[in-house]
Amino acid sequence: MRIGLTYTGSPEKHLNYERWLKGKSSDNLEVIKLSVDDRNESEIKNCDALVIAGGRDIHPKFYKKTETDYPNSPPAFDEARDAFEIAAFQLAQEKNIPVLGICRGMQLINCIFNGTLNPDLGEILNEVHRAESANDKAHALNIEVNTITSEIVNAERSVVNSAHHQSIEKLGDGLKVNCTADDGTIEGFEWIDPSNRPFLLCIQWHPERMFKIQLESSHLSRTLRDKFIEEIKKSKKAK
Repeated sequence: MRIGLTYTGSPEKHLNYERWLKGKSSDNLEVIKLSVDDRNESEIKNCDALVIAGGRDIHPKFYKKTETDYPNSPPAFDEARDAFEIAAFQLAQEKNIPVLGICRGMQLINCIFNGTLNPDLGEILNEVHRAESANDKAHALNIEVNTITSEIVNAERSVVNSAHHQSIEKLGDGLKVNCTADDGTIEGFEWIDPSNRPFLLCIQWHPERMFKIQLESSHLSRTLRDKFIEEIKKSKKAK
């Protein structure tokens, strides 16, 4: 089993994703680093799934906005990474393999489907969602029934970590919300109609580092990972 994982730009963060994906199971699982510097997006053709990881803000042009100097904007954007990960996602769709989008990855996939982003949540909501220094925050999650997230958690409420200052503004075409924060911020989405489509789950939190706030055993970290691996196995078996 080979999972393509886009590179965040940080060796430590990349290792967190690798450890989380491999878990403690006996699955014969290999994680393939997909990096714009390596120009190896075509490697997705040899993978069984794709994870689009977190990272710096997406350039606003990818969600049809022009302002780049907004509150908490990065000192520089990485348009090459944006384009690289869009290409990787499109190749994954062509190959019909499961995709998991995490934080920035969720936002990028929303943009691919003509969705838009709120460039900055603002001072009040950033108190809830934006990380302080290297420390994630945590907040409650409201889970929609009859969604992948509700299947994973089997509850209407849960808790996740948080480290973002942007959010989904307009949801992309063909997508539905599966969970929100108490303030209404969209925290996850999936296909409206998954029929004849590869598995897709996009989430705003970081399951790979929930161990840092003692939530590594949470359904939204451990069981979410198990669900993704299960979907990869089903996809491989169906081919």
